[in-house]
Amino acid sequence: MSATRNGSHESSDVLSTRSLSEISEVETVRLSVDLVSAARKNLGLLRTASESPWLHERATLLEAIRRYDELWMPLISDLMEGSSPPMVLPPLDVEWVWFCHTLNPVSYRKYCEKRFSKLIGKPAIFYEENEEYSLMRCEELWMKRYPNESFENEIGINSSNLQDLHAVHDHHEDLLSEVEKQRHVYSKFSWPYMTDIVYLIAARQRYKGFLYVLQRFADGCPSRLLPSLDILLMWVTHQSYPTVYDEDLKEMEGDMGKMVGLWETVRSIEVEETKKLWERTFDQSYVKAGGVIEFGGAASVVKPPVYWEVSDRDVNTKYKSLLPRFLQEVCVFVRLNSRMKPTQQERQHNFLRLQIVRCHRELKIDKPISSFSADTWKKVTHLYCEFGTKGLMLEVRKHGGGCFKTSKLEDSKTFLWNDLLRAPSLTLETHLDDKQVRAVASITPPAQAPYLLKCVPDKVTDDSGAMVSDVILRMNNYKPQEGRWLSRTILDHAGRECFVVRMRVAGGFWRRGGETPSAVKWEDRIIEIREGSWSYVAGSIGRAPEKIVGTATPREPPEHWQAAWCFSTGEELLISWESSTSMSDLNFRLRNQTSSDPLVKLLRGKKMQYRARKINSKGKEHEKRENTEENDEEDEDDEGFLTLVRFTEDNPTGRPTALLNWKLLIVELLPEEDAVFALLLCISILRSISEMRKEDVGSLLIRRRLKEAKLGARDWGSVILHPSSSSSTISSPYLQPWYWNARSVIAPDGGDDATKQPAVNNSPVEGGDKLYKKGIMT
Repeated sequence: MSATRNGSHESSDVLSTRSLSEISEVETVRLSVDLVSAARKNLGLLRTASESPWLHERATLLEAIRRYDELWMPLISDLMEGSSPPMVLPPLDVEWVWFCHTLNPVSYRKYCEKRFSKLIGKPAIFYEENEEYSLMRCEELWMKRYPNESFENEIGINSSNLQDLHAVHDHHEDLLSEVEKQRHVYSKFSWPYMTDIVYLIAARQRYKGFLYVLQRFADGCPSRLLPSLDILLMWVTHQSYPTVYDEDLKEMEGDMGKMVGLWETVRSIEVEETKKLWERTFDQSYVKAGGVIEFGGAASVVKPPVYWEVSDRDVNTKYKSLLPRFLQEVCVFVRLNSRMKPTQQERQHNFLRLQIVRCHRELKIDKPISSFSADTWKKVTHLYCEFGTKGLMLEVRKHGGGCFKTSKLEDSKTFLWNDLLRAPSLTLETHLDDKQVRAVASITPPAQAPYLLKCVPDKVTDDSGAMVSDVILRMNNYKPQEGRWLSRTILDHAGRECFVVRMRVAGGFWRRGGETPSAVKWEDRIIEIREGSWSYVAGSIGRAPEKIVGTATPREPPEHWQAAWCFSTGEELLISWESSTSMSDLNFRLRNQTSSDPLVKLLRGKKMQYRARKINSKGKEHEKRENTEENDEEDEDDEGFLTLVRFTEDNPTGRPTALLNWKLLIVELLPEEDAVFALLLCISILRSISEMRKEDVGSLLIRRRLKEAKLGARDWGSVILHPSSSSSTISSPYLQPWYWNARSVIAPDGGDDATKQPAVNNSPVEGGDKLYKKGIMT
C-alpha cells in the first residue's frame, strides 16, 4: 500500500498530528506579498547576476553603486505615492545593488530614513510582459530626468573615471561590502527544482511555520535559530521587498535578530536547538528534501555529487526517440513511537530496510532499529532518484537464526512519488511494525536532469541499413547484401534505443566462390547517426531507422594536425598528437565552419563541475585539485574523458555542457547541448585514436550485441547517494555518478571479459577481422 498524506482519515497507518498547513495567518504572520511569484523572479535575477561576470568587476560595481545612490534612489523616492512604489524597474546593475542592499534590513532602513525620511519599497512585478513594460517606462523617466546619464552601465576605462569611482568607493564602503558579499548567493539556490511552484508553495508554508516557532520560542531560546535552505529562500525574498517586510514583521522586529543570516557561521548547538524546537512544535523532521541545513561556513558544506543545473531550453526535443530524464531529491527520516517502545529483544534483532520500487531493485539500505530513538528524528538516507523509480519501500525485518543470513519480513510500507507530490510540504508520514516505528519521506518536485547515453556494439549492417544476416538475405530473395558498416546502438539511461550509429568500412558483397567485401577509401569512411530504434524482423535481426540526423566525414587535416572531421552540425574537429603512446599529448580543436570564434572547447579529463569528489569514511568530501590548463598532465582516472565547454559573451569563463568518454563511448549532456553533436565527437575521436595507435582501443571490432545487465536491477544513474549518507557498508559504484567508476558501472553483464569477441561468432558473410582492422586502424 502507498502512504497517505498527513491528517487524512483514509488510513489508520498515518499519524493525525498538527501539520504546517493547519497554521492560520491569525496565529502567525500575514504575508502581504506573493512570495511564490516573488521568489521565482528573484531566482531569475540571481541567475542572471551569477552568469554576468562583467557585473562583478570592480569598476562596473562601483559605477553601479553610484548610479543606485545618486540617480535611482532619488528618482524612485520622488515617484512614490505614500508607501506604494511605482511600477518601474531599474537596469540590471542598479537592480542587483538594490537587491543586495535590502538583504540588510537594518542598514537599508537607516539609509532610506537618512536620505529620504521614508522607507523606499520595491514594486511587485512578477510577469515577463509587465517587466518589459516597467523597464521601458523606467528608461523614459530616467532619460527625462537625467539626459546626460546613460540608462545602461557604460563605465569608461580612462583614469579620470577611475578616480571618480574611487571617491564613490570611499563614500559607500559599507554598501560595496554588502554587494560583494552576495556575489555567490545564487550558488545556494541554483537547484533546478527551486523554481517549481509546488516546491515554492511548500517553502512558503514552512517559512510561515518558522515564523510561528520564532514568535513563540525566541525569547526563551538561548541560541539563534537557523533557517533551512527552502526557508532561507523565502526569508531572502521577503527581505527584498522592504516596505512589505517591515509592515509584515513589525511586531516581530526583536525576534528577527534571532535568525541566522545568509553567510554567518553557525554553532552546532544552534542547529540542534532549531531542530528540537521544530520537532516539538510540529512533530516533524525539520530537515527535508530541498530543505537541508548548511552550517559551519561554506567550506564545511558537502556538495551534492550530481551536476544538475537549470537549462533554459532543451535542444534535443527535435529527436523524438530521445526522452528527457527527470531527477528529484529524496530524504527519509525515522523515529520510534514514544508510547509504544519496542522491547530490548526487538531492538536487537529487528532492522529497517529501504528499497527502490523500480530501476534499482538491487539497492538495499539496512539500518538496525537500535540506531533510532524516540527523542528525535534520525536520517535513514538522502538520495537523488530518477522519477521513473516510482517510489521507495520501507520494511521492518527480523534477523533469522542459523548459519544463513536470512531475515523475516515483519511489516512494509511504500511511498510513491506521485502521492508525495500531492502531499502538504511534499512530505508524508506513516507507521510500521504495529505503530512502533514512524517514518517520514520527503521529495522535491522532479526537474529535468542531464541526458545519459551509452553506445553498445551491434551487428554489421549493409548499405541499406539492414543487418547482415541469412534472415535478411532470404527476405531479399537471396540478393547479396552490398556494403559493410560497423554498427552501434545508442541506449539512454533506461535502456531504450535512441539512435543507431553506423561507420562505413567496406563496399561490395560476399558471394560463395570468392567475392568478398573490400575496404573503402579512407575519405569514404564516414560516420552516420540515425534517429530511432531498430525495426526488428526476427529476434535480434533488424533494419536501422531511415532518418539520418548527423554525419561526420574525414578530410585532409591542415598543417600541424593529424586528423580532421567535418560534422553535418556545422563544426569541424581537429586532432593532433605528439606521441602515439601517450594520451596526454592529445590536443583537440573545435571550430565552426561559419565562424572563427572559439565558442566551443574540449578539455581533457573531468573538468569544472565534473571533477571527481572523493568521500572519506566520515562522509567528508575531498576534491581532487583541478588542473584548468588543457596541457596539464592527465590523471589516470581521467583517461578517455573530455569536458565540452561552451563560451558566450555573457559567460566568457565557459559553461560545461557535456562530459564524454570516447574510449567507453558514454555521454552525459545538459539539455541545452545537442546529443548528436556529442555522439559524433565521441565516435570520431575514437576512430582517429584507433588509427593513431594502430590498435582497437575502444572495442570497435566487436560485432555483436553483448549481454546487458538486467533492466531494473541497477540502472545507471537511477539512484545517486548523497555524500552525507555514505558509509563503509554502502559503497556501490552504482550509487555514485557514473564517471567516478565508469568502467565498473557501464560494464556489460559478466564484466570486462564479456567484451572479448569470440572468433566463432564471426560470419564470413559480414567479413573477417582483417577487413575491419584495416577499416579502423589504417
